Amino acid sequence: MSPPAAPNPAPTFARSVLLQPGSGFVATFRALWPYLWPSDRADLRRRVVLAFALLVMGRVVLMGVPFTFKWATDALANTPSSLERWLPWLVGAPLALTVIYGLARVGSAAFIQLRDALFAPVFMHAVRTLALQTFGHLHHLSLRFHLERKTGGLTRVLERGRNGIEEMVRLGLNQLVPVVIELVLIIGVLLTLFNWLYVVVLVVMVTTYMAYTIKATEWRIAIRSEMNESDTDANSKAIDSLLNYETVKYFGAEARETARYDVSMARYERNSVKAYTSLAWLNFGQAAIFAAGLTISMVMAVQGFRSGTHTVGDFVLINAMLIQLYQPLNFMGTVYREIKQATLDIEQMFSLIGRDPEIQDKPGSLPLRVPAGEVVFENVHFAYIPERPILKGISFTVPPGKTIAIVGPSGAGKSTISRLLFRFYEPNSGRILIDGQPIVDVQQVSLRAAIGMVPQDTVLFNDTIEYNIRYGRPDATEGEVAEAARLAQIDRFIRSLPEGYETSVGERGLKLSGGEKQRVAIARTILKGPPVLVLDEATSALDSFTEKEIQDALDRVSEGRTTLVIAHRLSTVINADEIIVLDKGLIVERGHHRELLAADGIYAALWNRQRQVDEAKETLKRATEAEGPSVRVSLTE
Repeated sequence: MSPPAAPNPAPTFARSVLLQPGSGFVATFRALWPYLWPSDRADLRRRVVLAFALLVMGRVVLMGVPFTFKWATDALANTPSSLERWLPWLVGAPLALTVIYGLARVGSAAFIQLRDALFAPVFMHAVRTLALQTFGHLHHLSLRFHLERKTGGLTRVLERGRNGIEEMVRLGLNQLVPVVIELVLIIGVLLTLFNWLYVVVLVVMVTTYMAYTIKATEWRIAIRSEMNESDTDANSKAIDSLLNYETVKYFGAEARETARYDVSMARYERNSVKAYTSLAWLNFGQAAIFAAGLTISMVMAVQGFRSGTHTVGDFVLINAMLIQLYQPLNFMGTVYREIKQATLDIEQMFSLIGRDPEIQDKPGSLPLRVPAGEVVFENVHFAYIPERPILKGISFTVPPGKTIAIVGPSGAGKSTISRLLFRFYEPNSGRILIDGQPIVDVQQVSLRAAIGMVPQDTVLFNDTIEYNIRYGRPDATEGEVAEAARLAQIDRFIRSLPEGYETSVGERGLKLSGGEKQRVAIARTILKGPPVLVLDEATSALDSFTEKEIQDALDRVSEGRTTLVIAHRLSTVINADEIIVLDKGLIVERGHHRELLAADGIYAALWNRQRQVDEAKETLKRATEAEGPSVRVSLTE
């Protein structure tokens, strides 16, 4: 019985996006360029070309604004101007020039808005593509990576990276390039109509302005980075606390959690105040530098007017051009700051993309074929860290259609076996085979399609019951979903709900009881229909009554399937074809239930201990039933 072939969803990445920290704006923008100029989207490339053409045209029209202002001023002052050579019919028509002045402003704004509208699909396509690739890559990173990272922190990195791409593209192409073009046009005007001294003043002013901006921004980047870290820390603590809402309530730790959150928020507050203070100093310095350059240029224009080389309109032209430059130049400080921050955020996201999964398919690996379902562990050694070995030469076989149970004390390595079977980790030595095929040689997606898992702690998606059951096989029909629920003994319960299968289970399935969640997980596995089944302590967290019901459902699921049961409660595995006892990473006993009891070893000791605990609970339960319900509440399972 082979599982249906599943497409490999592993994302592909352009090597250009694999940046090292500190690569900088140019390297980051170069990495983004293939997404802004996608080879498979001719329509988006046309939009890039048209947007750039509109950009140039818009800046040229905008440069006409100070010129119409100059000509209108000269016309009002009855002063000859250069307009006589170009448009002699407008000489002495200040009203018409004023109208043209207004039209130039409107035309420039129209070009800008049309350019933004044309380019928006381009950079949003880039945002979507990279965000999708990053999200997909996160799912392909190893379990070890996710256990070492906080989910809330990862989502913040993804969110800031996505926003960073949008900011870099929007500010870089819609602000940085237009300012450069306008600066070049102004230099051309100054050289043509005035003299080189004006160009020197302009260049010195812009250079000083940008140098100050860069230096101050570098200072602020360190402060902003600390602020982001404290923000991420606070967000992670909030998510972690809310996800463990019930645990907080159990221990009455609301005040403790609030105090813990406040520590992170206090750090965020301090860093935020530093960020706002540094911004004030930056803005003041920028304003002072620009005011100095503007004042010097206008003083030179006044001197030119007194000497007869300039008109009143030239004085107005100088003022209008520089004031017109002030807004985008002033925004350049913001552009630089935001682009630097966006670069940091994008580099963090790219660092996730650039991280290779610990477990990868070999080149040319083939899908797993499962005609029978035999599972074999051959001398498997494994350690999460070298100093602490978990499995020390484990060997066993699960025959096709049989049930093998793995039992043992806590920390013996039971759950590690299921993680190795799913290839969440690789053995340090030894082999794991399914129907004679080493699982390291097959595609991971086909391996996991062939194995069904019912874990101890079932976590459901915050969606409907139907969605969670259908997760086992998304293309299943409604009838197949209902049949899986019936076999899991939960169909009747679902139909008793007002919304039936459309009932929301809440975050992590908190609206359902432990037994109901387990039944949903069983139904999901039944729907998947895997030839190999793993039950990882699937009933250990349930009360005795619910455990019996769930165990009956699991027995039906296991029929005809190769089943590996990792058990904590030994009463659930007495009918297994073979029971393997682990202790400190070694197989110390194996056999049938009666054989192991007769051997009077570790298994028998575990069995007797559990029987004593169960008998003690039953005695306490009978005693409390006689004393009344107020005591019974605290002692029932």
